[in-house]
Amino acid sequence: MSDMITADLVDLDLSADTKEAAARALAERMVAKGRVTDLDGFLADVAAREAQMPTGLDGGIGIPHCRSAHVTEPTLAFGRSAAGIDFGAPDGPADLVFLIAAPAGADDAHLTILSSLARQLMNTEFTDALRSADDAAAAAALIRGEEAPKAAPAAEPQAAAEAASGAVDAAEDSAAAPVAASAGAAADTPAPAGRPFRVVAVTSCPTGIAHTYMAAESLENAGREAGVELVVETQGSAGFTRLDPAVIAAADGVIFAHDVPVRDKDRFAGKPTVDVGVKAGINRATELITEVRGKAERGEVTAGAGPATPVERAGDSTEGYGTKLRKWLMSGVSYMVPFVAAGGLLIALGFAIGGYKINKAPSVMDHFVWTQTDSWGALLFQIGVVAFGFLVPVLAGYIAYGMADRPGLVPGFVGGAIALTINAGFLGGLAAGLIAGGVVMAIQKIAIPPALRGVMPVVVIPLISSAIVGFLMFVVIGKPIAAAQKGMTDWLGGLTGTNAVLLGALLGLMMCFDLGGPVNKVAYTFATAGIAVADPSDSAMKIMAAVMAAGMVPPLAMALATTVRGRLFTRTERENGKAAWVLGLSFISEGAIPFAAADPLRVIPSAMVGGALTGALSMAFGATLRAPHGGIFVVPLIGNPFFYLIAIAAGVCVTTGLVVLLKGLRKPAPEAAAADSAAGAAGAAGERQQPVAA
Repeated sequence: MSDMITADLVDLDLSADTKEAAARALAERMVAKGRVTDLDGFLADVAAREAQMPTGLDGGIGIPHCRSAHVTEPTLAFGRSAAGIDFGAPDGPADLVFLIAAPAGADDAHLTILSSLARQLMNTEFTDALRSADDAAAAAALIRGEEAPKAAPAAEPQAAAEAASGAVDAAEDSAAAPVAASAGAAADTPAPAGRPFRVVAVTSCPTGIAHTYMAAESLENAGREAGVELVVETQGSAGFTRLDPAVIAAADGVIFAHDVPVRDKDRFAGKPTVDVGVKAGINRATELITEVRGKAERGEVTAGAGPATPVERAGDSTEGYGTKLRKWLMSGVSYMVPFVAAGGLLIALGFAIGGYKINKAPSVMDHFVWTQTDSWGALLFQIGVVAFGFLVPVLAGYIAYGMADRPGLVPGFVGGAIALTINAGFLGGLAAGLIAGGVVMAIQKIAIPPALRGVMPVVVIPLISSAIVGFLMFVVIGKPIAAAQKGMTDWLGGLTGTNAVLLGALLGLMMCFDLGGPVNKVAYTFATAGIAVADPSDSAMKIMAAVMAAGMVPPLAMALATTVRGRLFTRTERENGKAAWVLGLSFISEGAIPFAAADPLRVIPSAMVGGALTGALSMAFGATLRAPHGGIFVVPLIGNPFFYLIAIAAGVCVTTGLVVLLKGLRKPAPEAAAADSAAGAAGAAGERQQPVAA
């Protein structure tokens, strides 16, 4: 680690009072050493990582860290604060702050060194030595491993010996955990009643640099204290070595401490499992071991593999029901959107090629002429209709998947298909997914004899859950939901004049509120559900047009604002503005997120005003759209395209004007302006060889 940290990167009198100021102070040292080329760009990446999950840890430690294209080589800076800085740790402020900067393509060797540091932070002798270090050079040497921590007081020789032994064991485990575990499993031959409880664990975090390895160290330490054989698979940035299948087979329980999907999770199916966020693995390791032992005693097992994306995770045990519900619904929406885009664009292309009566064409199975454009239009239209037919089943199936993992897929898809059969539509799909997930979760909590565990995920759970969901959808709640869906459709079909304009404004506000987040997705899904039929109503197509127009406003407005008033934005934001042109024209609202994250109080309200105006004007002009996506590239498929573009331009101009006005009223801090100038100078020299991340 000699090339990662030097005395110049150590501040033993860190005077910052916020985590942002602390990160800036330490990052400025990295800039001075030439390790970071763009201060503001790097800090934006640090803030983005911090937004995913606070980086404060129990014991007075803060570890802000990120991967960034603005980092030239792996670097570590250390600061010590007398007053303490709040990094979101449950036990209060941090006095030891480690800023870890990794390049976008950091190599495994450097990341392995950083993972070793993460494990050291769980050693109280190491942290105590840092708190008592009297000069920067000594602290840097201690972090590099060139100076050992002071020995424990003589009054506690046994504790010191145990701690040293634990540190050696941890180092050995991190180097060859699977091998050691396998050997241990082979040597430990007593009957189950006479052997220690065995646990396998997997840890991972979004960056894969710090929390992954700190959780592993904490779990290993807690396992030794509890007399439990615990082996950890760290799925970090430096890669991972899979646990020996024999070790997994011999385990009595499993702990997942992760914030990104566990790779090859189905290896652990059929065992008592505790599934939490990575910070719980650091802060509550002993509790997790106790919990998994309790599940093993009660015979509670996990039937299948885990979800594929972080948004589909039900979350750790500290999350409220509202947060979990949002994640479950977003799980279904995220899988549904590709079907919407593919099916909708195919249908739109079919209309563009074959005309608006193409929906009356006979099946291409019966009539297809290679040389007729109408036949090709009919082909595209009919493929799109088939793709659209999956919308509600996929929505329901993956809501259930987000709740109950893979066992939820079968009842979810069955319930979604029934929702289509009884004309319950989008609302029926939502209900079917939630019911299916709940039923599977309830079944999984039932204590099952070991002899039946193997057939639970493939026979018993799909059979029972599908029967229950089918009964509820057909007999109990299907008709009321279908009636509500019909009522909503009829109401939309009757919207005219002022009511339609107000609906357009509301949808525009929703599209621009969180720029691709849950509220944005609700508006988008509402619109796409209306056109997900072979012959959508005129009102449904007007709603789709208003939603897409409003969603294009924020990134286009930010791109225009950085062009006409570049001095109000940082150099990184001006670079992001160039990419925002393309993203906005393509109807990707997320192109405005970097601007909203940096200045939410000015950007988001401005975007909402412009989006509301565009949505209202689109409805007032009577613009229609059959395609659910495509932005400027599907304008030929838009009804009344000239006024549609005027509506978008009006919203973009209003949002741009408001952003420029509000940012112009703000008096920039002198140090911010100086930092921007310094970053620009560094970028001019360093970024000729370092690409800028848009």
